[in-house]
Amino acid sequence: MPGGRLTQQERQRIAAGLAGRLSYAQIARQLARPTSTISREIARNGGPGAYQPQRAHRATAIRARRGTPVPPPADGSAGGVIDDEMIEVAVRSGLPRLTARVHIDLLLSEDGRRTAAELTRRLKVSPASVSVAVNSLVENGYVRRERDPERRRDIYVVDDAAWYNSVVISSRQTLEAARSALAGAEAAGLDTPVGRRLARGGAFLERIILDTLESADRWRPLLSEPG
Repeated sequence: MPGGRLTQQERQRIAAGLAGRLSYAQIARQLARPTSTISREIARNGGPGAYQPQRAHRATAIRARRGTPVPPPADGSAGGVIDDEMIEVAVRSGLPRLTARVHIDLLLSEDGRRTAAELTRRLKVSPASVSVAVNSLVENGYVRRERDPERRRDIYVVDDAAWYNSVVISSRQTLEAARSALAGAEAAGLDTPVGRRLARGGAFLERIILDTLESADRWRPLLSEPG
């Protein structure tokens, strides 16, 4: 596996990989580099949405001449190695970027717990922004709230039950859509093109979601197995 600094050609391949929506791990495999190298390179040079290989190469050369150290990972997290890629996956799945950052920061914290003040300080965003992100995560079952009675503040928690809760909440929302389609099919008439289309789609979604809920219940004990 090659060592040393990334070459300009490698940076161009990183940019091509990002344009092709490859994961950091896939890009790393193409270059025979550690995923952590790719993650740090992209995070240090504008992130996946603004990465430019020529600019990154020049910036690295300038840092090398100045002897500028790489900032260490923020205290209290699992480090910067996997954070960025997990955030990008969450964003591609539909989460707003700040909501994804809050969720991943909680997931990677030692005990899965943060206060609003800690999230604000760590992510360098406003308290209002953290509040919006956390409310969305709580509403969708990714996070739960606990109250600290002594300090009169909320604590946001990610625990094993959150995985189950998020699946159930999302499934129930989709089940509502499926049953709305079935009701629409009845209203339109099952002998009409619209009615048949809605009936087929609603039945498909309903069956898939009921299977998902059954599977979530069946495999829920995995979440309580000792680690």
